[in-house]
Amino acid sequence: MTLVFQAAPVVTVPVAGSDDAFPVRRIYCVGRNYAAHAREMGFDPEREPPFFFCKPTDAIVYVAPGTTGQFPYPTQTENCHYEMELVAAIGKGGRDIAETEALEHVFGYALGLDMTRRDLQMEMRKMGRPWDIGKAFDHSAPIGPLHRAEQTGHLKQGAIWLEVNGITKQRADVSQLIWSVAETIAYLSRYFELVPGDLIYTGTPEGVGAVVKGDTIRGGIDGLGELLVDVV
Repeated sequence: MTLVFQAAPVVTVPVAGSDDAFPVRRIYCVGRNYAAHAREMGFDPEREPPFFFCKPTDAIVYVAPGTTGQFPYPTQTENCHYEMELVAAIGKGGRDIAETEALEHVFGYALGLDMTRRDLQMEMRKMGRPWDIGKAFDHSAPIGPLHRAEQTGHLKQGAIWLEVNGITKQRADVSQLIWSVAETIAYLSRYFELVPGDLIYTGTPEGVGAVVKGDTIRGGIDGLGELLVDVV
């Protein structure tokens, strides 16, 4: 069999402290997984189970520690938002994973940004249509290196924060996730077979807001360092 054109390169995320790279298969994202963020988006966090959307693998923009990544301001929007998130990387696959065993499936953790064309997302929400146009666009998933869980431990608590141009916009604690990493993996695995290479963006705290060209985003999570991105 001959390919009719050259296949796209495998998207990878480097593993901190090594020459290893994590090949990415799918990107799952959890919606409204911090109570205060759910409320700021107009929803009652006590009333809904977790829900998910996906981003394409090539939405990843890798940002190495000590460097500044570039996020090209997307087309067709006038209201592009940042969302700082803990990312869990799946290293062991499975279906119907028990919550008590879910963390055994985690390879490691990373810092991630779920960049969002909020105006387009809201328009689709009002029309009852999928969010893809607001969430799954090019360059919408900046990410730092993966840190092995065996080195960091499983991040069940710790500050998560984001600044724009040095001004704090988001600050919360990973312990405030409505659905923990273990619960999220267990729930998601009922609907999809999780496979090594899957990434799960676990949700963002309150304080989301817009950025414009020229802004600098800096975010972090205790134990994972910082992520620095310029909007260009």
